[in-house]
Amino acid sequence: MTHVIKTDEEAVEVARTLARGFAEGAARRDAERILPVAELDALSASGLLGITVPAAYGGAGVRTATLGAVIRELSAADGSIGQIPQNHFWYVEALKENGAPELQEFLFAEVLAGKRLGNAAVDDRAPDGTRLRTRLRPAPDGSFLISGRKIYCTGALFAHWIPVIAVDDEDRHHTAYVPRDSPGLTVVDDWDGMGQRTTASGTVVLRDVRVSAGRIVPSHLTHRRASTFRSFGLLMHAAIDTGIAEGALADAAAFLRGYTKGGWPGNEATRVVEDPVVVQRFGELAVLVRAARALLESAGDVVDEAREAIAGTADPEEAARWEGEAAVAMAAARAQADTAALRVTGEWFELAGAGSSLRAHNLDRHWRNARTHTVHDPRRAKVHDVGDFHLNGILPARPYETRSTRP
Repeated sequence: MTHVIKTDEEAVEVARTLARGFAEGAARRDAERILPVAELDALSASGLLGITVPAAYGGAGVRTATLGAVIRELSAADGSIGQIPQNHFWYVEALKENGAPELQEFLFAEVLAGKRLGNAAVDDRAPDGTRLRTRLRPAPDGSFLISGRKIYCTGALFAHWIPVIAVDDEDRHHTAYVPRDSPGLTVVDDWDGMGQRTTASGTVVLRDVRVSAGRIVPSHLTHRRASTFRSFGLLMHAAIDTGIAEGALADAAAFLRGYTKGGWPGNEATRVVEDPVVVQRFGELAVLVRAARALLESAGDVVDEAREAIAGTADPEEAARWEGEAAVAMAAARAQADTAALRVTGEWFELAGAGSSLRAHNLDRHWRNARTHTVHDPRRAKVHDVGDFHLNGILPARPYETRSTRP
């Protein structure tokens, strides 16, 4: 039976316990591309997938910072496992934003029972680079039909439900919650990235997949009002990268503690960890990780504060200001996580010598994971958002919106 977590503290402790087990086989899973089926079943049974379900529906309704800590712990153990539930939590949040009460009650119960939500958001491209839009068409019986081809569908292969982003005749975005075994829906395991190898971020093909009207959420409404929805999504990106950095730092420390520099005639070999230059360089990397972790937690608290403030004001300018505060806080956390992940996973090898690069250790997986995940949401855009806000007072643009000087 699936456990139901009730508190923030319990959520973090369960994540730490799971992470210890996940870390044991992470190097082998990456090297041999063994998909983490058993590990995801354990994740479902642990109750962690239900921690953002509101308390009114039986969940823990944890703080956003707590969710960040959970994803960070899982990602430190295995970057792929940390990324897989990212979209699960994203679509639970989408239900909270715009889901009808009946759909919320049904799917929140599914989530608390351990059911996993996948992802079919990004449309494939035509040879000329244009997006092939996935379409939502009304059927004569009142249901809808979905056709299209989606890429980067992290989690879909392991999911019980696949939320699909599709556009209607007016090009408005909707999210349809589709059962994984629906006729006409095919998940193709064709992800071949150099990193995050076991996320199974493959392709979803939809051919006239039928979905009832009651399982469709008008997600386009989110972008017409002040919201913390986008910032919530960025937090999970930052948590994954911060976790990868923490996992790499821990593995680097373990390797260096057992590494001895060879001596030369008249001298004895010395332990690397006694070299003051190594200690200094390692300390610099540790500072990057600690800063990323602190910014992640702080930004999570800003998201919660902004969400509450937006819900409690009727002033559009005040709501927009709080939306911007959350967006800038998350952009800063995202940028720092990117820096920490790439520097830690790459630079520690300079302290360890050629032995650290042996394929048997597979320690390069941390860098491959970080490099692969960080290009999903480039750091340069986040740093620009932070700079534009502090220098020019310009808030980050909402999705599908040009940059503006919204207050």
